Amino acid sequence: MTVRVLIADDEALLRMAFGMVLEAQPDLAAVGEAADGAEAVRLAGELQPDVVLMDVRMPGVDGIEATRQVLRVSPRSRVLILTTFDLDAYAFAGLSAGASGFLLKNTRPEELLTAIRSVAVGDAALSPRITGLLLERFRPQLPGAGDTRHGEQVRRLTAREREVLVEVGRGLSNAEIAATLHLAEATVKSHLGRVLQKLGLRDRIQAVVFAYESRLVRPS
Repeated sequence: MTVRVLIADDEALLRMAFGMVLEAQPDLAAVGEAADGAEAVRLAGELQPDVVLMDVRMPGVDGIEATRQVLRVSPRSRVLILTTFDLDAYAFAGLSAGASGFLLKNTRPEELLTAIRSVAVGDAALSPRITGLLLERFRPQLPGAGDTRHGEQVRRLTAREREVLVEVGRGLSNAEIAATLHLAEATVKSHLGRVLQKLGLRDRIQAVVFAYESRLVRPS
């Protein structure tokens, strides 16, 4: 199966470079290019790409708002945020908007390709531990202790599902959660699948963000 990728960046040379890297792979294809967020949304609606490489800083509609809109017009698409600096504030905003991960613009081609293939099959292009560090870096932006906006969603979870979500938020892998909660790894995977379904989350990274935003996990 060929993974269809839409490239959104206001720098023409970068779009060309990304496109050349993709076209050299037998299982990847660049199906469109957008120079700003509005064009990215339009093309995502038309092309329904598997993955969107989304620059955060573009004229007009920026990459964060474009991510939200892309996921509305093309729900099956996965978005990879492109940032200039590690732990950029835009990266946290992008994850909250529904992105499946973020990459530095100067990332090595092989890392870019691995990330695209990972998110295309529903995985995340960012380890939960790094996401946790990102969230801690921007903890002033997180809700206060009295914030209850996610309370109703949390109450949909069983006690065991909530335990699994907490451990995911702490950055543990399925194997580590299984050892911590004395469960089979397959059982942990099943619980996590139900958590994602009940909360309407796209992937593990979104589960980490939810765990922090709902205050189930708090920055140390």
